[in-house]
Amino acid sequence: MYNKRMNLIIVFLPVLVASAVFADLLGDLAEPHKGRSMRETSTHKIGPDGKFDPNGQPDPNSNWDNKNVEPGQTRVLMDVKGPGVITHIWMTFLGPAPHSWAKDGSANHQEMLLRIYWDGSDRPGVEAPVGDFFANSFGKRSEVTSLPVIVEDADSYNCFWHMPFRKSARMEIINQSAKPVSLLYYNIDWVKKKVAKDTPYFYAQYRQEYPARKGRDYLVLETEGKGHYVGTVLSVRTRSPSWFGEGDEKIYIDGEEKASIWGTGTEDYFLSAWGLKITSTPYFGVPYFDQWGIVGGHTSAYRWHISDPIVFNKGIKVTLEHYGWISADENPTGKVHSWNEREDDYSSVAFWYQTGKPTFKCRAPGGSERTLPNLDKIIAARNFEDQRYHGEGNAQVQNLDVYPEGHLLYMPQEAANAWIEIPFEVEKKEPRRLVLAMTHSYDFGKYQAYLNGVKLGGVMDLYGEDIAGREYHLLDFWPDPGKYTLRLECVGKNERSKGFYAGIESVRLRERRPRVAEYGYDKDKDWRKKPILYD
Repeated sequence: MYNKRMNLIIVFLPVLVASAVFADLLGDLAEPHKGRSMRETSTHKIGPDGKFDPNGQPDPNSNWDNKNVEPGQTRVLMDVKGPGVITHIWMTFLGPAPHSWAKDGSANHQEMLLRIYWDGSDRPGVEAPVGDFFANSFGKRSEVTSLPVIVEDADSYNCFWHMPFRKSARMEIINQSAKPVSLLYYNIDWVKKKVAKDTPYFYAQYRQEYPARKGRDYLVLETEGKGHYVGTVLSVRTRSPSWFGEGDEKIYIDGEEKASIWGTGTEDYFLSAWGLKITSTPYFGVPYFDQWGIVGGHTSAYRWHISDPIVFNKGIKVTLEHYGWISADENPTGKVHSWNEREDDYSSVAFWYQTGKPTFKCRAPGGSERTLPNLDKIIAARNFEDQRYHGEGNAQVQNLDVYPEGHLLYMPQEAANAWIEIPFEVEKKEPRRLVLAMTHSYDFGKYQAYLNGVKLGGVMDLYGEDIAGREYHLLDFWPDPGKYTLRLECVGKNERSKGFYAGIESVRLRERRPRVAEYGYDKDKDWRKKPILYD
């Protein structure tokens, strides 16, 4: 009976917490509200002459309520006089993939910079990529269901942070992509009303380190003044194998030299345990997590301090250690253990309220600088559809949403004599990881990988109910200059699969951290005799 009751408590606890919060919100609705509701919108407006006029009236005869933003251009979403409070932001736009309304594709939301200015200040109070502000990192579209931020179906961006201002508020999106922002729709709801003198402003600031700097903790926020910290969005692209998230949060209050708020691990700060996985809750979540423990893995997480804001009177400094597990060839001692300083790629958005102007000096870099640096020498499989590169069956290049530039679709009718070969050449001996970018689908088979005849890893089961991309990491090695051939042999299929097909986007030689070359533990090892993959 005890276990059953405990299970019921665990199941219903999130519901009870959310119910308590919503009860407060519903209770507030029964109180008198002051002010007047207003809205700024992309609704098509016209003047007395029937032509477009941003200051005109909504056109009842038009459904053309979106706006395009060309590369390098700025779109002002809101420019109003106060006092007032922004209560809700909604926007949507086309994704980066080619579309019938944007044949060459569009900007992704990491390349779109959101800025909000309070009371005529020359520095934005909010400055972050649109995606990261809405807990959508890496230019990837992810669903989020939380109290202040909701991204429904990964394309409807909603924000419910309250943002007070006294004299004016200006909101804009800058397109820092080489492609247009296509079909931008938006509604910004605000209430025109008096704001108390001691009301703090809402702030959000993006920063990044590619990679995190050796010898010092990653800085999320540092500001002087009075306020309270209310949220973090963190994005990490791993540059080493194994788990990155052992580092603690260390928060310094009011100028103290030693952090008085010291956590127990990155996953613990984001209110998970024993690692992170995709989840979305009112106060914390992990919208994006691709693969565990790989070189080049992506993780994004949010933590909202709504019921537990971190209060400061003179200043606050929010930092994260970048420590975790690491492979033997990256460790100075050549050993594996859990407490090593890592140098992964970090970016973040800090959210806080503060009276007056903050002193945080960090600014968001340009769109191209925000794009993660490429780690791969890419050998595109689409260049090898000729008959000489595969066994029985046909092969063709196919474009997919997951691989918009195409993958090689190989279509054998049976496992016998079904194989694919991708040749490539190495020019310089240096530490690399051999990675295959493969496709999963409902009619795909099982394949075994070989490099120059050497068997690598286990059998890859390419079956999946839905079409999706996945990386297979096969080998850490120092390849000698010369010619190589990656071969995939069909060995059967999943019992649920309808066929023996295979989809491969590329063979990738992924860059390892510079210290792998510096230590050189494996430089003279023969990978053919004992293939190694660090995890």
